[in-house]
Amino acid sequence: MEDAHVCGMAAYDKLVAEADADPSGYWSRLARELVSWKTPFTKGLDDSQAPFFQWFADGTLNVSYNCLDRQVERGLGDKTAIIFESDDGTVSRVSYSDMLARTCRLANVLRARGVKKGDRVVIYMSMSVEGVVAMQACARIGATHSVVFGGFSAQSLRDRIEGAGAVMVITADHQLRGGKQLPLKAIVDEAIALGGCDAVADVIVYRRTGGAVAWEPSRDRWMHEEMQAQPPTCEPEWVGAEHPLFILYTSGSTGKPKGVQHASGGYLLHAALTTKWSFDMKPDDVFWCTADIGWVTGHTYIAYGPLALGATQVVFEGVPTYPDAGRFWKMIQDHQVSVFYTAPTAIRSLIKLAEADATVHPKRYDLSSLRILGSVGEPINPAAWAWYHQHIGGGRCPIVDTFWQTESGGHLITPLPGATPLVPGSCTLPFPGITAAIVDEYGNDVPHGQGGILVIKTPWPSMIRTIWGDPERFKSSYFPAELKGCYLAGDGAIRDPLTGYFTITGRIDDVLNVSGHRMGTMEIESALVAKTDLVAEAAVVGRPDDTTGEAICAFVVLKGARPTGEEATRIANELRNWVAAQIGPIAKPKDIRFGDNLPKTRSGKILRRLLRSIANGEAITQDTSTLENPAVLEQLAQKN
Repeated sequence: MEDAHVCGMAAYDKLVAEADADPSGYWSRLARELVSWKTPFTKGLDDSQAPFFQWFADGTLNVSYNCLDRQVERGLGDKTAIIFESDDGTVSRVSYSDMLARTCRLANVLRARGVKKGDRVVIYMSMSVEGVVAMQACARIGATHSVVFGGFSAQSLRDRIEGAGAVMVITADHQLRGGKQLPLKAIVDEAIALGGCDAVADVIVYRRTGGAVAWEPSRDRWMHEEMQAQPPTCEPEWVGAEHPLFILYTSGSTGKPKGVQHASGGYLLHAALTTKWSFDMKPDDVFWCTADIGWVTGHTYIAYGPLALGATQVVFEGVPTYPDAGRFWKMIQDHQVSVFYTAPTAIRSLIKLAEADATVHPKRYDLSSLRILGSVGEPINPAAWAWYHQHIGGGRCPIVDTFWQTESGGHLITPLPGATPLVPGSCTLPFPGITAAIVDEYGNDVPHGQGGILVIKTPWPSMIRTIWGDPERFKSSYFPAELKGCYLAGDGAIRDPLTGYFTITGRIDDVLNVSGHRMGTMEIESALVAKTDLVAEAAVVGRPDDTTGEAICAFVVLKGARPTGEEATRIANELRNWVAAQIGPIAKPKDIRFGDNLPKTRSGKILRRLLRSIANGEAITQDTSTLENPAVLEQLAQKN
């Protein structure tokens, strides 16, 4: 790849050296090259209130302007911004001029309904052009959006509306997934009825299916009717670089989700830069990130990064197995996708289906348009990497195995396709400017080849600014005193003694990573024990899973007798459905085991390390002398 944006390891090393020598100057140079500023900034990093770092703080900009107006002004108005494929296969194309007009109309709707700079707007939508437009419209008027994944329950949605103090919710009547019509507006209604959402004055509803929905005339508005009454131009609200662009709630190791707050200027820079370098994005590429806009990957690599570069991208409403498991490969063929970014969970599930049914094997499709593949959400195991490389990339496409998180805003450790030699299962080396390191529990560097805690030693522009409404939790969660000012990523890692390549070994806290989605064990435990008529106590751990990466295992003590046989199966299914209703289907425990008690020390502490061993089917070799009730281990080892 001789024409890559970062071509060869010498070019990579040069960028790293520049960043190491003058971090503020390095990021400032890139911010001037990639971002259009209304008021140019005069200072890069401000660390005077560490760990509440600021970047480019005296500059002003508008993120929507950078993504849309700028492309039209550059003569790209007629270029396709989004190729949208609906669940039923219908395809539509939206140009940059059209995206700008739609965004301006919706932004004017928000202003007309009283939404102003600094207000929070919750977006509860499925994958759609309208979902991206809603995000851009909020950015255009300086409102802070908080997107909630369309699979979350009414209770989870209510918690996020209340937590953000949202004044408006933007949703759809229904969503279409896998040939099924699923409610969205009804869940919004249920969430508001639960209470705590008194600040919500308006619910804007996108008519996706036309199916019947309940209607509250004083609050509910059809998006298309409101937009038709507004002009297609809207002056951007110029905001400071540190103005909150969005809040995105992510699970923590305690029960309450964390509202990760991102700033406008630094986030936009990293979204654009990583899209450009990690995927070697060129003007004629067709990019497809299969994530949902409800997750950070859909924010950075759908709603903002590609648009900030003037790229053409695919947005997909459906699921990879409908109408059959060849859907992804057919779409790559039909839309001539050149850069494809998906999750290991999807790859692993499609491997199984392709090997079971030759009619959906990728070899039946023309995938020759592909030049770069990407992986996101969790480490990709070497076997899945090899299949992806051979059967999807034809052995010729570099795989960009990206490590990052909601809090980082964009890639932290990743190969660069024109520079980095690849090793299956390793995310390789830090993105230039990211000072990743592995330390012990006291913040001391550990030798290569020895596992430890992954940290970032210096701030970068797209990092989390705070936890919404909880600055103390932000400091304790990400900058614990014992790590000497380093940012705690929350993952364990190890570096290869020869290459220095990073391999992520898993979460160090009680957060599970299921199909690339992070969920706190405490959140799932809280949902289980909220089933007060049945559950006395519950503990949740994760175990490796070939398809989802990690599977949720719940150990439950009922208020009545420990069930067996068909009764155990019935109650387990009831609890799974209960958790799905409380949190969302992704949180359903794969395994539920019942015991008369949980393994506890004499002081009452649940020994989760023993539960992890049981979940993994391992013999208990750890010392159990501190257990108050060792006999319960045999009970919990029995599968229902």
